[in-house]
Amino acid sequence: MKRVQFQHSSVPYFFIAPQILIIAVFFLWPAAQAIRQSFLLEDAFGLSSQFVWFRNYEDTVFNQQWLDSAYFTLIFSVLVTFLSLAIALLLAVKANEVLRAPGSYKTLLMWAYAVAPPVAGLMGNMMFSPLLGGLYGGLNELGWDFNHNLDPFDAAFVVILISVWKQVSVNFIFFLSGLQGIPKSVLEAATLDCRSAIKRFWTITFPLLAPTTFFLIIINITYAFFETFGIIDTTTRGAPAGSTQTLVYKVFTDGFIGADLGGSSAQSVILMLMVLALTVVQFRLIERKIHY
Repeated sequence: MKRVQFQHSSVPYFFIAPQILIIAVFFLWPAAQAIRQSFLLEDAFGLSSQFVWFRNYEDTVFNQQWLDSAYFTLIFSVLVTFLSLAIALLLAVKANEVLRAPGSYKTLLMWAYAVAPPVAGLMGNMMFSPLLGGLYGGLNELGWDFNHNLDPFDAAFVVILISVWKQVSVNFIFFLSGLQGIPKSVLEAATLDCRSAIKRFWTITFPLLAPTTFFLIIINITYAFFETFGIIDTTTRGAPAGSTQTLVYKVFTDGFIGADLGGSSAQSVILMLMVLALTVVQFRLIERKIHY
């Protein structure tokens, strides 16, 4: 069998050219445009612009509304990531133990994966509607004076709940695949060494899921930062008073609604740097403790 090698050929570059083109058009070029506009002060109609150096960045980081959005994004991302991973892991462990009709059980849990974030937001908006929503009336009947249109805590509860529900299914798929990939001989040996199922899970099973968990942490943080835009836009729109406004949604409101292209571009650049720094920290510190 001959080994195929490309020596001094343009064929490999031809194969990767479409991917490079997609990255250049949809990432590199918009990123370069955002960096350029972040140094400009433009009028609302985009007819004139002025080079203002780092003024847009200063106005952003010293703006109390941006700081509040950054704080909410941090809390929101941590809660969505932790809750969606914890619930998915619990469901995966229980699904892995199902002996009868496991296919039906797994299918029911994976249905939410096919729902787009804006659709999930619309569904949640209906369920928490004061006129039609069963959850709205149920929470008030339990004694909770629930009103997500006026109360910031209630509004945050709504967007976090919907975001977690949307993401649990995809986490469940990966955790279940990881559990089914663990050799049965290892689990049987662990059963002989340790009678406590809880201790056996945390000392044997969960460490073997470390690569899957690390991957899902990165995916869920990215999801909480960016992909929850559709959920927030269809439920609270950042209300009340911007209390549920994430950094991505603030970029949208300032740029497309407030017509502050320079300020929104500076916010997007800062957000990009934050995500890059977070990614570096994850791969430099957390990945070293992962055993593949």
